[in-house]
Amino acid sequence: MVTPHEPKQDRSRATRQRLLEATIDCLAEFGWAAATVAVVAERAGVSRGAAQHHFPTREDLITAALEYMFDVRNGQATEEAASLAATSGVARTEAVVSGLVESYTSPLFKAALQVWTHAAADPALSQRIVPLEAKFGRVSHRRAVEALGVDDSDPVAHHLVQATLDLARGLGLADVLTDDSVRRKLIVQQWAATLHTALHG
Repeated sequence: MVTPHEPKQDRSRATRQRLLEATIDCLAEFGWAAATVAVVAERAGVSRGAAQHHFPTREDLITAALEYMFDVRNGQATEEAASLAATSGVARTEAVVSGLVESYTSPLFKAALQVWTHAAADPALSQRIVPLEAKFGRVSHRRAVEALGVDDSDPVAHHLVQATLDLARGLGLADVLTDDSVRRKLIVQQWAATLHTALHG
């Protein structure tokens, strides 16, 4: 909670973060149509004017929210990587695959999905989102390569890692409308075993 004694810069940073988190929540829970600046501002507990001071347009707000989601996911991935230190063999591969898949069933993914769907029909928003998504994709791929401990210069390894990310995204989509957790767990176990054999023999 921000107090009156906090420096102006800290209050501004805290307000910005509340707006970004409220944007993600609104997108994930209610969809694109409901994630307006006014609704987000109300949820964040700030005035619409304060929201527009930080983000003059809805597109500015949505773009910043995507970048914030990416930063949050990066932090989670760093923690996951640290937790893998004591794991090896097929158990490590399964833990990596499971972590990737679960990241695509989180509220962050559901919020991002709303943005992607809208951007597909909005050229102006698409121009902002496509470069961001390309950057996010490259970083996600690199993190997966590091976690799996493979040589990405090997074309087979490169494509298997990308296939894993594509599988994770697909399983995330399958979870949007119904709880797909039981089937998803079985698929993760099978793919992890297959992937480990293909990558490490």
